Amino acid sequence: MIKALCARFRQGYRTMPFPVKNNVLPERFLGRPKILAGAALDDYAQCQAVCPTGAIGGSQAAPALDLGKCLFCGECQRSCPGRVVTFTREYHLAERGRQDLIVTAAPSRREMTPPERIRNIFGRSLKLRQVSAGGCNGCEADINVLSTLSFDLGRFGIQFVASPRHADGIVVTGPVTNNMRLALEKTYQAVPAPKLVIAVGACAISGGAFMGHGEVHGGVDAVIPVDLYIPGCPPHPLTILDGFLQMMGRQRP
Repeated sequence: MIKALCARFRQGYRTMPFPVKNNVLPERFLGRPKILAGAALDDYAQCQAVCPTGAIGGSQAAPALDLGKCLFCGECQRSCPGRVVTFTREYHLAERGRQDLIVTAAPSRREMTPPERIRNIFGRSLKLRQVSAGGCNGCEADINVLSTLSFDLGRFGIQFVASPRHADGIVVTGPVTNNMRLALEKTYQAVPAPKLVIAVGACAISGGAFMGHGEVHGGVDAVIPVDLYIPGCPPHPLTILDGFLQMMGRQRP
């Protein structure tokens, strides 16, 4: 027991503060992208050509990027000399509406304001059931990380539970395969109302790399209604945590 206490004293306080500053994240981290308006036609076409999911749209004069489709592979940034798309280290990506995930050259980031009813019900405590609807385990792994000592999800009143009967909502990962559709629908029905649905990752939002495949439904909102979208492939644990807290009405300073 004495050895355990001594080891704990040497290790010090390991739980990170939240929120953190963007510059704390490593330079290789690809966060919220910036879009350059009025880029050369060749540069715009090159960005579109290398995007594996067709996330880059709009026009040459007003390009746009769909965070719900983006895999954050960075290929557009590496391949385009005109820098039509550049990725910052900003991890605040979650949005309540699907259309809010469309990033343009005009500044569009704003504070998420959940309905007062959601804040009153879930603002202090949120119990979630996680459903992997055909995911690759990337998003699932980053969700699990939130329960470790470094992030300590429980300090914010958020907890993952084993049964949908005990949950306030579900967190869904994966593109929703045909084999998982019924299980997802039953889980959703088992959660008592009022309830939330959170789609985590590009697959859960749009189908991601599996978009258009006959064995997937192309995202959660094709099956059940979604209240919060958290983009990424996979999203960083800080991005997921920020989305949860915004949905609860915990405003960032």
